[in-house]
Amino acid sequence: MKAVVMAGGEGTRLRPMTSSMPKPLLPVANRPIMEHVLRLLKRHGLNETVVTVQFLASLVKNYFGDGEELGMELTYANEEKPLGTAGSVKNAEEALKDDAFLVISGDALTDFDLTELINFHKEKGALVTVCLTRVPNPLEFGITIVDDEGKVERFLEKPTWGQVFSDTVNTGIYVMEPEVFDYVEPDVPVDWSGDVFPQLMKDGKPIYGFVAEGYWEDVGTHESYVKAQADVLEGKVDVEIDGFEISPGVWVAEGAEVHPDAVLRGPLYIGDYAKVEAGAEIREHTVIGSNVVVKTGAFLHKSVVHDNVYVGQHSNLRGCVVGKNTDIMRAARIEDGAVIGDECLIGEESIVQGNVRVYPFKTIEAGAFVNTSVIWESRGQAHLFGARGVSGILNVEITPELAVRLAGAYATTLKKGSTVTTARDHSRGARALKRAVISALQASAIDVRDLENVPLPVARQQTARGSAGGIMIRTSPGVPDSVDIMFFDGQGADLSQGSQRKLDRVFARQEYRRAFPGEIGDLHFPASVFDSYTGSLLRNVDITGIADSGLKVVVDASNGSSGLVLPSLLGKLGVDSLTINPGLDESRPTETADMRRSGLVRLGEIVASSGAAFGVRFDPVGERLSLVDEKGRIIEDDRALLVMLDLVAAERRSGRVALPVTTTRIAEQVAAYHGTQVEWTTTSPDDLTRVGRQEGTIFGGDGKGGFIVPEFSGVYDGTAAFVRLIGLVARTQLTLSQIDARIPRAHVLKRDLATPWAVKGLVMRRVVEAAGDRFVDTTDGVRVVETDGRWVMVLPDPAEAVTHLWAEGPDDASAQTLLDEWSAVVDSAGR
Repeated sequence: MKAVVMAGGEGTRLRPMTSSMPKPLLPVANRPIMEHVLRLLKRHGLNETVVTVQFLASLVKNYFGDGEELGMELTYANEEKPLGTAGSVKNAEEALKDDAFLVISGDALTDFDLTELINFHKEKGALVTVCLTRVPNPLEFGITIVDDEGKVERFLEKPTWGQVFSDTVNTGIYVMEPEVFDYVEPDVPVDWSGDVFPQLMKDGKPIYGFVAEGYWEDVGTHESYVKAQADVLEGKVDVEIDGFEISPGVWVAEGAEVHPDAVLRGPLYIGDYAKVEAGAEIREHTVIGSNVVVKTGAFLHKSVVHDNVYVGQHSNLRGCVVGKNTDIMRAARIEDGAVIGDECLIGEESIVQGNVRVYPFKTIEAGAFVNTSVIWESRGQAHLFGARGVSGILNVEITPELAVRLAGAYATTLKKGSTVTTARDHSRGARALKRAVISALQASAIDVRDLENVPLPVARQQTARGSAGGIMIRTSPGVPDSVDIMFFDGQGADLSQGSQRKLDRVFARQEYRRAFPGEIGDLHFPASVFDSYTGSLLRNVDITGIADSGLKVVVDASNGSSGLVLPSLLGKLGVDSLTINPGLDESRPTETADMRRSGLVRLGEIVASSGAAFGVRFDPVGERLSLVDEKGRIIEDDRALLVMLDLVAAERRSGRVALPVTTTRIAEQVAAYHGTQVEWTTTSPDDLTRVGRQEGTIFGGDGKGGFIVPEFSGVYDGTAAFVRLIGLVARTQLTLSQIDARIPRAHVLKRDLATPWAVKGLVMRRVVEAAGDRFVDTTDGVRVVETDGRWVMVLPDPAEAVTHLWAEGPDDASAQTLLDEWSAVVDSAGR
């Protein structure tokens, strides 16, 4: 006997899940509903099956093919237009006309004994046997009454409660004889229950009803879809589950990685090659699809997550459905009954309320509160750029496709035939993305100078030597699974706010320039890049006194690209040096705060035991510098800024230093003591480098290990800062601990508060109002100065749903009190 699987329905009630996927392909326990149906047919010997398709038919055909993988023979009957339940089967008449056949829906989950149904049909000599079952709520189904012999006496399609006369309903599973086709008109919409069966009964044909025992769920609504998942996990339906039951009710498929410290409370299912990190909690009735990533601190309960979804840190999913290829970012919350379509982006700390529908390809911006369905519009992020260029999770937010579009947009802002310098750190992800960037630039009539793996300051310096701009790709500092795509101007500095907005506009409009075949850009690999860099550095930075000082220093290259420059540089300086961790380590393209701290502790031990004058530790891309004094004590970054400032200002005795407004006002005292002045800048690196390039600027720094040495470059450069520091120490004959001891202690505290995007403007207005008559500085954000000199600064983050606060006082307790007071102001506006 052959079977017919009806797989042509649109599943309109299941949108947005069925907006880009046919209903039979919706996964239940990570396997399409129709695959469960086909496996049931195979168990009962129905290996030859005709599949009727109409809506998104190619997706069904591509998935199941000819059925070989299932050990079945599948053929397809395609409807050009919807023909109804009977019309679609009539469309397959040619394959079914020789013998009785079974009809079953491709989108209902069941484990009925089909063999028993077929035997009943044969015993009764029926023309049609209708498979029936009993349900508690028959309103959505066709009610059927049968007599003691099983013969159908009455049908009623989708009754009201006033019409309900039975709880026995039609499951849409039938066994039929070919003669039934005589009652179905071809190429017009015809239904079995509404059109054909009444006519058969009128003509006295034998129609029987078989009341089946077992499980049956018509997966027609979001509620029934989620229920079907739970029923499979609870074992209420006899279907095959791929994977291994590692503990009662906890199913894990092949290749999945579940950290031992993840919390699993079954019944639940984790699909093949999914990854669940430590600290994630997955609760009962949750189904996780293939290749899903669940980050630390995420919480999932009664949620269905389709394939290739990224679930960010501390996100919270309860009773929702998430479509494939969707990214859910850090601390996002999706409530009970919400449905997220395919390929959406749910931004950080956003909230999607219960029963909201977000249709495919939509973006919910960070911090958004969504309480109505998002169908037509796309609630997109306002800007591409964050504090470090365009940043995001590798192969989730930052993909090769995005890199190509970004590079194309950047090229479009430049003239044809311009040159762009490209570079990367030593990670594999950056290498792969850079190749995509280079192709896009060349295809947009841009010549490319590729430096390959170099320290970030070298990339900036080389960009400034005749290029129209540059692109550097690196692993985000402290975030191993994220990358930054950094764009430089012709001077090697970060793009200005205006240039960023221009790139934003081109990218948003997707108006990319394409080169004609004769205009494709060239690709060059410059030689002697490191020699050029070190030669220029030693010519421009004062190194007098170093060779005669007898200084000994310990240098930690952090297994990063700065180690590529150090050998030739240290040799030319003539300083006694010990270099540690010089080799590149692809597995560690960045370092966490804990890794950095432990590295500094180890550096301090080596410095103290070796009698060195001090130790320095570069970040992996050579942009930033950390210091350890001669006693092996770590000089914190904000303190290192004051030490460097004191040394530079004491030697120069005039000029300007560039510092962000968040820096302690002790810096102002140090600069004034030595006859220099501070120019306060915003916290944006491009603003600091703008002042750093101005004539008369002698020093700049951000208090986070970033130093500007203006005589060499107007950007952060760890290597240049190191050379400058050696010269200063050699000439002053003072130790770093002595310099540190003569600088007053600073008491600056910082706090970050979550703030929805929608209220950021209100927060800043409330802060200004609360300032009253006190002095207000609006260089960046709002800095309120108390009459006693204490100050607090409130600054909304440009890329995240966060507000930053700094406070400084004569002691920590005073600064803490001020921080608490203004945190309350920010919190009250955000509620």
